[in-house]
Amino acid sequence: MGMTMAQKILAAHAVEGAERAEPGAILRARPDVVLLNDVSGPLAFRQFREMGAQRVADPEAVAIVCDHFAPAPTLAAAQSLGELRRFAREQGIPHFFEVGQGGIEHSLLPERGLVAPGRLVVGGDSHTCTYGAFGAFGTGLGSTDIAATLALGYLWFMVPESSLFLFHGRRRPYVTGKDVVLRVLQEIGVDGATYQSMEFGGDGIEAMNMDERMAICNMAVEAGAKTGMVIPDQVTEEWARSRLPGPYRAVAPDPDARYAATYRFDLEEFGPLVARPHSPGNVAPLEEVAGTRVDQVYIGNCANGTLTDLRQAAAILGGRKVAPGTRAVVVPATQQIYRQALAEGLIDRFVEAGVAVSTPTCGACFGGHMGLLDDGEVAVATTNRNFRGRMGHAGARVYLANAYVAAAAAVAGEIVDPAEVAGPAAVA
Repeated sequence: MGMTMAQKILAAHAVEGAERAEPGAILRARPDVVLLNDVSGPLAFRQFREMGAQRVADPEAVAIVCDHFAPAPTLAAAQSLGELRRFAREQGIPHFFEVGQGGIEHSLLPERGLVAPGRLVVGGDSHTCTYGAFGAFGTGLGSTDIAATLALGYLWFMVPESSLFLFHGRRRPYVTGKDVVLRVLQEIGVDGATYQSMEFGGDGIEAMNMDERMAICNMAVEAGAKTGMVIPDQVTEEWARSRLPGPYRAVAPDPDARYAATYRFDLEEFGPLVARPHSPGNVAPLEEVAGTRVDQVYIGNCANGTLTDLRQAAAILGGRKVAPGTRAVVVPATQQIYRQALAEGLIDRFVEAGVAVSTPTCGACFGGHMGLLDDGEVAVATTNRNFRGRMGHAGARVYLANAYVAAAAAVAGEIVDPAEVAGPAAVA
């Protein structure tokens, strides 16, 4: 019987047990990258020391990113960032990304060539599954597991079952990768892929760029998945050749791979989608929530602050103004994206429209700082979660949508079809 992407990647990284890489089997595997940030890092460092560990097994395999409470909004945040700096110096970690030098971890690591097709990446953040966009197996771990991986260089994994999600056809105007994953959540719910690997393919996915694939894989965890991966294709190959400094090995599923379930979708059958409060699985067509008054629009996060997202937002906001009574925040995911957006004139368009543009940070996305919501406020965000209290007050309501829809809400002051703001001929 053939193997899925998840089986192949875990088997290739197995310290022992590669021959047992069947769903449900437990094996020890050596990750290529161990990722920590200013939320998970300090907790993992304490566990590392309590285990009696003195030195990281492979400093070259560790990446530490200042991104959640960065720049530090409080003294406690400053102390957490300080712990990252001290640990990186003490352990000789070369891949340490300081405030102003990197950005949001899941956009940053692929940009720096640390993620590649076929690699195994673990991180102290649930959205480490984003790296599946690049054909990698990325998964989030708890701080104790991260500490053990730092100390040993390997960890045990249970091989997940896999489900296959195939998208075909030509997408409708203003439909993006964000809508693809929302459509999946609409279909299977927030627990429909629990501890599974979600594999995405089909000609509809092949027509999407890497940024939009990031948006898809980023929210695999919102379906309960262990990881989500796009089947490598020509787009993957071209990205890898242009970005990676060394060799890589793309991994595709075997033709006779066994899947727990296979889902097929026609992209022509749905338009932009929105996840209503208070769950990413509470998905509805845009027209069902149209007219909802909006206090804040937030465009950014680890997979939706990409250059593609900023270009989509600028296509709507360019030459227009944020509506009175509504505020908008745009957060480029990395410094490199910020600079490219500057070079393309996107930042100027945002500022001219009345948008606040932030330095790269996870900030408001996880309810830390830089754009929190007051009681009773309504937001449209390109983020990945809209749980009660996620972006501020428990009385606030957050709608998840793509960058076109978010930008259109900023201009109209309410949720509207982007075509009503920019016309049907705008870039889709």
